[in-house]
Amino acid sequence: MKRNSINDSGYRIPILYEDNHIIAVNKPAGVLVQSDRTGDKPLIDIIKDYIKVRDNKPGGVYLGCVHRLDRPVSGAILFAKTSKALDRLNKLFKQREVRKTYWAIVRNQPSQPEGHLTHWLIKDPETNTVTAHPTELPGGLYSELDYRLISAGKNWFLVEVYPLTGRPHQIRVQLASMNCPIRGDKKYGAPKGNSDGSINLHARKIAFIHPVRREPLEIEAQLPAGTFWEQVEKEMSRS
Repeated sequence: MKRNSINDSGYRIPILYEDNHIIAVNKPAGVLVQSDRTGDKPLIDIIKDYIKVRDNKPGGVYLGCVHRLDRPVSGAILFAKTSKALDRLNKLFKQREVRKTYWAIVRNQPSQPEGHLTHWLIKDPETNTVTAHPTELPGGLYSELDYRLISAGKNWFLVEVYPLTGRPHQIRVQLASMNCPIRGDKKYGAPKGNSDGSINLHARKIAFIHPVRREPLEIEAQLPAGTFWEQVEKEMSRS
């Protein structure tokens, strides 16, 4: 298994896992996963360029996007290096056989230490925002997640989230719906943003059956260094 880190566009991107079929990296907050209208270089192109140079490939590099993380979100993200791996991973996601674990820092304590949230989400493409509704609406996407409170400190609460569906902005808007907006996420109710433009939502783990080897695999992403996450880690270690 190859491991290293990618340095591009001012970011250091740790490689969490890589073999001939898949690659997983720890995405820094602020990096796009795929191209958008900003024209900023996306993560998928950063990884392609890295592999092309490292492996001295004469032609193009194949890399399939399996899932996404919002630009201000950090953490584990998975790509397929072959079309066969992409097809099989897409099936695993569709069949809900991939378990994703996120950590979110919120300023308000959840009313219950753990729970299950269900909503129908509607996206406004003009504002790129999502609203959560408790009952089904035309055009709404059914969304559900489990959560549990795992730690608390001075003015923060750490919530572990297990999304059971993969909708745009799902965790952000569903936590906000119970008056627990994610720290730094002004779009969904946080009182102020983080100075670096991030929000404190981190894709901590992703677990699945390897698409070719058929072996269980769990990939964990370290928390971002030099940010509020570091303070949270220190307070957790003292408790």
